Amino acid sequence: MLDLREISKTFNPGTINEKVALHKLSLHMDPGDFVTVIGGNGAGKSTMLNAIAGVWPVDEGRILLDGHDVTALPEYKRAWLIGRVFQDPMMGTAPNMQLEENLALAKRRGQKRGLRWQITKEEREEYRERLHALGLGLEGRLTAKVGLLSGGQRQAVTLLMASLRQPKLLLLDEHTAALDPATAAKVLELSDRIVEENRLTTLMITHNMKDAIRHGNRLIMMNEGEIILDVRGEEKQHLTKQELVEKFNALSQQPLESDAVLLS
Repeated sequence: MLDLREISKTFNPGTINEKVALHKLSLHMDPGDFVTVIGGNGAGKSTMLNAIAGVWPVDEGRILLDGHDVTALPEYKRAWLIGRVFQDPMMGTAPNMQLEENLALAKRRGQKRGLRWQITKEEREEYRERLHALGLGLEGRLTAKVGLLSGGQRQAVTLLMASLRQPKLLLLDEHTAALDPATAAKVLELSDRIVEENRLTTLMITHNMKDAIRHGNRLIMMNEGEIILDVRGEEKQHLTKQELVEKFNALSQQPLESDAVLLS
């Protein structure tokens, strides 16, 4: 479903601020894989997601998604293949538009649009049913402005929007980092359910080791723009946080110093 073939990305090349963010990184994901990504600050996690999404071009290498070579495609041309939920609950939605209008935009992504704007009775009923399934009481607030929702509600809505068209790949970019622990746990539960029900191939960045171990069928750890650890199946299920720290220290030959990771 996803193939990253030796992709590299360097910011500010040839200057004092040069930063190698990705170094010949390769990753293969099969359809239905749910991969969690962990690593210290500056490891290249978000750069990898942005490269996949087309936010910026890679310097070398190829990106293939569902058999399509999307390496040279701009972000908007990849949108019909990719769903994404950001760390900031304020992103991913139009806060001044109604809840049903946001859902309609997501539902019609990639389709040709005319001058007419109308949400049909059938569409409205579908949105109501899908919101009811979230268990947050939003099915009765279709005409409410999204900006009035809480952070957790907005992330749940963004998850729903990102999965409405069943994308080939779902990107979760630390989507619970800005939420309190109880709300974050609820959003992660919803994430698991949406991924499972829609059989979505998913890549989730997290700073929380426990979440990285608990969710998904595969875990990769990054350091200095490279993947240094890739575990799955039985090995992943039986991993502990301490073992993960020890593996990082051994493979990277440096201590894991990110407070966000160590305190998770």
